[in-house]
Amino acid sequence: MSEGTPKGNRKQKEKGGSETRQAFVLAGVVALVAGGIGGAGIYTSVSARAKEQNQQQNQAPATTPSGPLCRAADRAELVPASGALFGVNLDWHAKPLAGYAADLGHKPAVSVSFTGFPYTQQEKVDLQRAVEQIRAHGQMMLLTLEPMNGLASVTPESAAALAADLAEFNDDGVPVIVRFAHEMNGSWYPWSQQPAQYIQAYRTMAEAVHTRAPGSAMMWAPNYGGGYPFAGGQYEAKPGTPDFAALDTDADGVLSMGDDSYAPYYPGDDAVDWVGMSLYHWGADYPWGENEIPEPLKFVDQLTGNYAGANGDDTLLPDFYQVYGEAHGKPVAIPETAALFAPGTIGEAELAIKQAWWSQLFDPATAARFPQLKMINWFEWHKEEVEVKGRVDWTVTNTPAVREAFTTALPDWLHYGPEQSCEPRN
Repeated sequence: MSEGTPKGNRKQKEKGGSETRQAFVLAGVVALVAGGIGGAGIYTSVSARAKEQNQQQNQAPATTPSGPLCRAADRAELVPASGALFGVNLDWHAKPLAGYAADLGHKPAVSVSFTGFPYTQQEKVDLQRAVEQIRAHGQMMLLTLEPMNGLASVTPESAAALAADLAEFNDDGVPVIVRFAHEMNGSWYPWSQQPAQYIQAYRTMAEAVHTRAPGSAMMWAPNYGGGYPFAGGQYEAKPGTPDFAALDTDADGVLSMGDDSYAPYYPGDDAVDWVGMSLYHWGADYPWGENEIPEPLKFVDQLTGNYAGANGDDTLLPDFYQVYGEAHGKPVAIPETAALFAPGTIGEAELAIKQAWWSQLFDPATAARFPQLKMINWFEWHKEEVEVKGRVDWTVTNTPAVREAFTTALPDWLHYGPEQSCEPRN
């Protein structure tokens, strides 16, 4: 949501944007300081590793791989037949993926990363380093692409270049789900509230990925619609423009929560493999910052457009799960989720807040009611939040009592990364 909007689950603009990208850039540095994880030299780039192996192949005796050879999975294999993938949006500054996996007791099935698009050569190197960490200590990457120079930067050529890189990552044993230009229904990004241009750019990307990287998939992920149309953002649609007309789905001349906050941006079933919506517990009422227990059924009600509570009445919203998970038949992801705990602030205890939220996520009734819910990723950061004007600890593996309760609560219908890592073919 926009910075001026006091509703709903406010944002991965701060959580998922520049700060997360900065951590992603430093992932390789953290790994090197840690002394290397999971065997020899995994933090060299994919191309550098291949070059080194080619140079040494006539000098070193043959060795037996310690694990199965990597293969590029088909995108259809990324959706579990039952249950959901469990993943993480990790602060790479604070903890390498190996450390998180050790704390969790499992390799996460999904690791969330962010990068600009088109990305720089350095960003490409960072992606390659992340692929190595994920191959060793995870399973697949959820790659959020942010076209900060606008949707015009998404051309057939730039999309094809990305897809070629994705195919290499896939061959190296890491599937990728591309979350392209997320929160396009917000008003705070250069790709916001431009439905026709957004759909064209998304379809350009999807065509390249589907054609050139069969081990990768496309995710469409709008912002939760509470507070739509998020008036006051830099990129909000202006009256009198074609974008405004397209978003005025009830044709009353104004944009409001009475308009469909999702459908005008949907790129089509042939282009979309997954749908996603990040849902956070920020608190019971704005301004955020007080430590408050989540309301019962808050997660379910937001996912289905039935929320009416301390954050406001959002019952005009469409039922996201029914429309896109059931009617469109797409696997549904929660790309990011967590519950706010601000250390040193009044209110409830950390464990009580977080446990109340993950109990909603992991309730057996959630799995039974939402069989199309196929991915849940926890936001594992302790960071400054502008909404709170202070630090928020979103993590569940840093505090021993919270970690023990969380790992104990993980249900048996969640899926994790493989116990044994695959070996690259080159």
